[in-house]
Amino acid sequence: MIFPFSSFVFLFTLLLGSLLTISSSSWFGMWIGLELNLLSFIPLILAKNNPLYSETALKYFLIQALGSTFIIMSSCLYLSFSSSISPLIIMALLLKLGAAPFHFWFPHIMEGLSWPQAYILLSIQKLAPMYMLSYLHSYYLMIVFSAIISALVGALGGLNVMSLRKIMAFSSINHMSWMLIAIFISDFMWLTYFVFYVLISLSIIMFFNSSHSYYFSDLLNLSYSNPYFTLLLPLNFLSLGGLPPFTGFVPKWFMIQSMLMNQMILPLMFLILSALITLYYYLRILLPFIMLLNPVLLSNFKPFFYSSPITILSFLLNIIGILLPIPFLL
Repeated sequence: MIFPFSSFVFLFTLLLGSLLTISSSSWFGMWIGLELNLLSFIPLILAKNNPLYSETALKYFLIQALGSTFIIMSSCLYLSFSSSISPLIIMALLLKLGAAPFHFWFPHIMEGLSWPQAYILLSIQKLAPMYMLSYLHSYYLMIVFSAIISALVGALGGLNVMSLRKIMAFSSINHMSWMLIAIFISDFMWLTYFVFYVLISLSIIMFFNSSHSYYFSDLLNLSYSNPYFTLLLPLNFLSLGGLPPFTGFVPKWFMIQSMLMNQMILPLMFLILSALITLYYYLRILLPFIMLLNPVLLSNFKPFFYSSPITILSFLLNIIGILLPIPFLL
């Protein structure tokens, strides 16, 4: 079992906190949802008795408490300095999201988590702050500046990194830049990008969790006798990098078209350049799989539908982008 049975109560309250933030009609209710979300994730980190998890939980609590302090401080200063409150709230939300230039804590926290905990941090924990940030889209320059810095940090930070969790962390920072820009276009756009990112990350993290791989060397030590194994990992990473025609290219395709229509040329240049750099360090991981791939005799070839459910689900999630244009061609 991924989490102990007793931890499912905290998983329920974690989802309840995000739902409370999304459905609340006041900033106070949103803040309550954020705190419920935070206090529910801490026991999930501590679900297994490990000193590393305890240190990670303490770091995560301090960082998130700092972001909550900024939100409370902005409400206290509202009567005296009403014009400078929204930038303070934006800084607090960017800190909670792990977006640059407040990204310093995110890779270190990811390094101390197991894969199921890391997936919660990459997905559910980003939903409520992103929803709150969508109410502040009028502060164009501040959020666009954060998006450009996030794109560069996420691209350059992943170079020469051997830890798979840190690679996923810097990849998340890079994808966060696309979602920050998508806030200005429409709520539908950033939610669409978020859903695609969550699904692709799920397929990769299921693969890493099933193979107990945490470092690049763990992948090299795995067996290459299964052809589906050597196929799915490159498929996952190329889809996460947004290479056409895989699934990850679909939200980037929508974003590129929307940014061109809104005359956002300069941010688009930085985002595309950073996407190319991320593809470089994904390919660095994939080269050993291509070089060590051995031909398999047809008599020894295991049918695809007899593979594990993780293999089938991962394959289906990453070929959606290939199948998507078919209805438009008919």
